[in-house]
Amino acid sequence: METGGYPAVVMQKPTLTPKAVIKKRFGDQACYKVEEVVESTEIGCPGLAITQKGPCLYRCSLQLPEVSVVSGTFKKKKEAEQSASELALEKVFTYMNGGVSTITALGIHLTENNPTSEESWDDVVARLKYLFSNEFLKSLHPLSGHLRAALQREGDHCGWIPVSLITICDSKIYNLCKSIDPKVESNPFLVISYVMRAAASLSEVVCTSEGKLWIRRQIQYPHEIIDSAIPKPGSSESFLIRAISIPCLQEKSVEVLNLNVSSTGYYLDFIANQLGLVDASNILVSRPIGKASSETRLYFTAPQSYLLELSSDYLNAKEVIACEGSFNERASYLSGEDIYGDAILASIGYTWKSMDLFHEDLSLQSYYRIILGKIPGGVYKLSRGAILAAELPLAYTTKTNWRGSFPREILCTFCRRHRLSEPVFSTIRTSEAMTSGLNKNLKVNESAVEETQHASGCIVATGAKEEVESGGTFRCEVKIYSKFQDLIIECSPKDSYKRQPDSIQNASLKVLLWLNMYFMNPDMPVERLNCSATELNIQFYPQHLMKAFGLYQSVQNFWHSEIQGGILLQSNRMNMPHTMLGHGIGSFNIEGPDSGVSASNGCLSCISYSVSLLTEGENTKELLESTDEFEFEIGSVSVISHLETVVTQMTVGQSAFFCMDLPPKELILAATDDCERVVPMLASRTYCLEYTITLLRVTEPLEDRMEQALFSPPLSKQRVGFAVQHIKESGATTLVDFGCGAGSLLDSLLNYETSLEKIVGVDISNKSLVRAAKVLHTKLSKKSDADVPFAELKSLVLYDGSILDFDSRLYGFDIGTCLEVIEHMEEDQACLFGDIVLSSFLPRILIVSTPNYEYNVILQKSSLSSQEEDPDDKTQSQSCKFRNHDHKFEWTREQFNHWATELAARHDYSVEFSGVGGSGDLEPGFASQIAVFRRRYPLQGDDLLKDTDIERQYDIVWEWNGSTRSRSAL
Repeated sequence: METGGYPAVVMQKPTLTPKAVIKKRFGDQACYKVEEVVESTEIGCPGLAITQKGPCLYRCSLQLPEVSVVSGTFKKKKEAEQSASELALEKVFTYMNGGVSTITALGIHLTENNPTSEESWDDVVARLKYLFSNEFLKSLHPLSGHLRAALQREGDHCGWIPVSLITICDSKIYNLCKSIDPKVESNPFLVISYVMRAAASLSEVVCTSEGKLWIRRQIQYPHEIIDSAIPKPGSSESFLIRAISIPCLQEKSVEVLNLNVSSTGYYLDFIANQLGLVDASNILVSRPIGKASSETRLYFTAPQSYLLELSSDYLNAKEVIACEGSFNERASYLSGEDIYGDAILASIGYTWKSMDLFHEDLSLQSYYRIILGKIPGGVYKLSRGAILAAELPLAYTTKTNWRGSFPREILCTFCRRHRLSEPVFSTIRTSEAMTSGLNKNLKVNESAVEETQHASGCIVATGAKEEVESGGTFRCEVKIYSKFQDLIIECSPKDSYKRQPDSIQNASLKVLLWLNMYFMNPDMPVERLNCSATELNIQFYPQHLMKAFGLYQSVQNFWHSEIQGGILLQSNRMNMPHTMLGHGIGSFNIEGPDSGVSASNGCLSCISYSVSLLTEGENTKELLESTDEFEFEIGSVSVISHLETVVTQMTVGQSAFFCMDLPPKELILAATDDCERVVPMLASRTYCLEYTITLLRVTEPLEDRMEQALFSPPLSKQRVGFAVQHIKESGATTLVDFGCGAGSLLDSLLNYETSLEKIVGVDISNKSLVRAAKVLHTKLSKKSDADVPFAELKSLVLYDGSILDFDSRLYGFDIGTCLEVIEHMEEDQACLFGDIVLSSFLPRILIVSTPNYEYNVILQKSSLSSQEEDPDDKTQSQSCKFRNHDHKFEWTREQFNHWATELAARHDYSVEFSGVGGSGDLEPGFASQIAVFRRRYPLQGDDLLKDTDIERQYDIVWEWNGSTRSRSAL
């Protein structure tokens, strides 16, 4: 063969950090000393006379020959070291370059040495020569294992190995070829052509065969080398290996294949036989499928057209191959490279750890889990071990509440499995502007420091000269590139977070959610993709996106069918306890006594569950998936919607059972351990999925735990007591609870004798309202007339709607409550709510409570929250945080008083201030601050609603009528 030419392509240069350059230049002469710096800080709460220990920071001093520098202060030791290294480099090179600050002075660069294409080519030839040396045969290397196995053949095939093994077993040859031509990354055929050309220049060392893709040593190995390198065979018994056959024709099913491999033979010969080949000469082997250390690979046949054209023009050969029409879409999707003809997926080969042949069985479950692992939602399902229960969460709340692989980890895994570059994270540090203005509290100024990180954690660019400011916030931008550095996706969220890791995780999750939607709807028009991307602050490049994920079209039917089932399930809304409406799921049963401990938004629920394939009309079950303890956060949508809906209606100790229609069979086969038994069952549509759940425990949100640790009774009960007192004093007969949630206040009111005749609850969460309906119905139904304290109550109604919308049915109530609700809204929405209530709903009395931000430092010190802190971010526990992760803002006393006073003045209400928890006369005031608004005049005349003013924005979820003691869902 002709050696041919090679394109002059510049190799991409890996970046070195400043510390790595110092190490390379000065070695042990560089002396780093890191000291801890503790500073006092203000907590940012005006008027609060409480001292607080500042964050723990680090400063690094670096001593070089004739140069000494000291860095600024940083949160992490490594950041201080990098800063000192950069300062030292600037000093060294400024001095040595005549006063000009140049990092590249004296021939020192922040990149590795970059060999020319000619030098790389010489290295390829030299490396290939070494691979067939006596020394290499005796070494512990995956390729030497193949050489030893091939030498045990008898006859003409002795010593021959497929060239593709060299390209996939020896990373040095592969990387050298990639430095010559980066297209090697996506074209396995190209790297083979380079090896064949190198072999042609080593005719005295190795030889190849015309029309075949294998290679062997020209001169036989000495007998003593063979005897020492190849162990004596024991028995000649054969063993079975279960592999997967992937036909190129989509009409044919993927099946399990048994490979009968002899212990004294070469396993590639047996695979070649299954592929219908006479020998293993033209077998191609893919890169590892899944983890880089995996021996799971695809084995397939080199196209005949490639063999004919290899010696003349590779690029033309590529075009001929494409015309053969035997493109294997499923196998190509798994490997990320073009595969033609039938393929075999097997986990077998030689490793770095042993000279023995490694092998393990594969199953249909293995195959479908590999496909599942190439989609963001699938990676999360696999990380949780809950394929039929888990879903990629819609929100990242806190590290302590997240279960399974973290969003950043999932995104990195996704990029690796699709042969993309590592994602690039750019974190922007901002300084916090604390002002006393109503609409300026806890707001963020523009960026001060920017850091760019690769997934490996290496800092590429950092504002090392900036000092860390306590109380700052972070935003994170994410970019996804192809292996050729084509920008595919960039996400630039506007949200800021107090912790840098939180900003990275939230930005990663946004990208994952968008990619998950794309994979589940591959035929979605570009306009809709753009719309969804805009909502998540994402920009994508369609041409690069299609190039990166074009092969996904080959398996879209699998996921398209799954998402269709998911839509059916998620569309079901529950308006009555114990009844699920719509397709896909029937009624469910809850068994066991009501313990009174239930789950609500923000709670961590722990369940045991099992999912079985159930024969309709019979009692035949096949267990598919089960877990003794499975935790998930209510409200984050981290499980299938029906599972969460059922759990929110249970109490601890209760069990529930419900059935669902079958999801796509591929999802079931990815879950079950016994595919052979399940496959025949799936051929019948008389089966359904049965879920069995037991609620083991519920962990309340951090805010509730903090309050309970310091106050007895808890603040939640004290707020209820405050409201009940005002109800009794006012003689109110009608009450509306704005943002009633799961009905905790309404449930508590039924325990007191009051003058209330009509109670209404409004909330935007349908799930919370369903839970409230169940709790209230139970209490209203189980007591006789003689026992109930709510004898005067005539009706109780739950509405689904936003408290920012006016509904005339709630006009003019005696008393309105809004307890610990407004902080869950954006600040401008909270202000709008106040105006709407006092100008449109016009209650006689309005009670609004919200956390006192100044009290947080006491709550956090008194709680056991230190057990939940991220050990990598100790400074977070030393700063004053919001009480809950989903609070959009929290007001100090001054800010709350300012808002309430101006609101009352605008709408002719009076206002008085109070609170619960702590004392209003001592610093820092009440834990929960309360404003009580009172209308100055009665409603009469022009104030009364006319027929033309009737507006109905809310939907009735549940209604109870006191005259019949009945409940109905409308």
